[in-house]
Amino acid sequence: MAQWRLLDERDMEPLSQAVCEVLERVGVLCQNADTLAALEAMGARVDHEAQRARFPIALTLDFIQSLRDAAGLDADSVTADTPEDMRRTQQRPFVSPDLPTLGTQVAQFYYDWPSRSARPGNREDFITLVKLADVLHPDVGAGHALLLTETHPLLEPLEAALLLAEYSSNPGPAFAWNVAQTDYLEEMGQILGIEEWYTWGSNCFAHPLRFDRDVVDKYYRRTLEGDPAGMNAMPIAAFTTPATVEGFVVVAAAEHVAAWMTARAINPDVSLLGSLWAGTIDMRTGGVSYCAFDAMHRAFAVVEFLERWCGVSVSVGGGEYCSAKVPGMQAALEKAYKAMTIAAFTGHHPVIGQGMLDNGKMLAPVQLLLERDLATGVQHFARPVESTHENIGLSGVFEVDLGLETNHLISDHTLHHFRQALWLPEFIHRSGFEGYEQETAMLDCIQQRMEELLAQYHKPEGRERQLAQMREVVERARVELPGRKTKA
Repeated sequence: MAQWRLLDERDMEPLSQAVCEVLERVGVLCQNADTLAALEAMGARVDHEAQRARFPIALTLDFIQSLRDAAGLDADSVTADTPEDMRRTQQRPFVSPDLPTLGTQVAQFYYDWPSRSARPGNREDFITLVKLADVLHPDVGAGHALLLTETHPLLEPLEAALLLAEYSSNPGPAFAWNVAQTDYLEEMGQILGIEEWYTWGSNCFAHPLRFDRDVVDKYYRRTLEGDPAGMNAMPIAAFTTPATVEGFVVVAAAEHVAAWMTARAINPDVSLLGSLWAGTIDMRTGGVSYCAFDAMHRAFAVVEFLERWCGVSVSVGGGEYCSAKVPGMQAALEKAYKAMTIAAFTGHHPVIGQGMLDNGKMLAPVQLLLERDLATGVQHFARPVESTHENIGLSGVFEVDLGLETNHLISDHTLHHFRQALWLPEFIHRSGFEGYEQETAMLDCIQQRMEELLAQYHKPEGRERQLAQMREVVERARVELPGRKTKA
């Protein structure tokens, strides 16, 4: 639930009416025959040749009412905007964000700090990241953090899974972007002794309102199997939606509602969810930002509208996507500001970042370590206040007295408690920014620490037979994947 209201009661009717009109007149492109058939059975008007479904206004309103009934909403609770609502405060404890990890970033590029350059994701850099994850956070494990761009896209998740199995002591799942990959990945996981060893990742419209083949095939299967259904939407104002906040809310909300109606047409019992990563265009350069003020404003407005109209909670995309192109504190603070803004408006503090740059296209391991350093500071907000005799330290207060002859810096109480009580970052200079030479030296220090961690890595042993069997699966997929025979 939003901490702050952006919409008045008078906004709800015109916005909801506009969403209904968009769904009736525009509808969605849907490149999956089974999904179109399900939508037609639900009451949508379907043009099978054009692969397009339109939703009559009465159908949409009935569907929204079913969501509202399930959420226990009534007209007064949805639209009332009382001063008490506006002044409500957060009562539950602050939940600390997790530390960034090397998980399913699937970045396209790798930023190498020593050479100060980016390069397409590749096998060797991915292995480096898997090794780093194995030492940095062994309990969490390594994930599909980088794309192997030299590999055929349909085989890429399988090749990544092989590397995870070979180099990680705790291998996470590979990202299956195409439904045809999942059976092979599941078989590889069974060989390794891990059930359902793949992740669907996110489902995203090809904005605006286009369920393209790869996305809808995956959406249909996972919804049929009962996975919670919804879109991880990334609409862009003035590009895939109108430039105005109001036009953005209408188109972005229409996409979410269409996705939910589609899910319930496929599986009436599936639960609904979604997330929104709102973007806006820099009209000077054409660049897109997912952390600018106007982008975040749109995200919060859409989330509030959907919750008040439908009773379905949609999360605002996390602190990860920022516009910075190179690693450093600028990128980390862009993400931290975005994450804290999300916390201010929603009451939930997301992970600050996961080492990515350039709106999620690039992964820099030095940035990941820097963001872990920063996240340890944010975690202080979640530390409980425990008013014990020892923590209060009255004896030290009495000893320091007015501070004319001594101070708390040299007290025994500070000596015993400062490591637990204060933020002690490993890399970040708490004294403040002193220039780019200091920034460069900090990143050099992080790179050195990364190399020290990599030196501690030990390759897991005892999987030779399993790896051989998994390679056989990949070779079979190289031939069998439908209509896409690939070279070795």
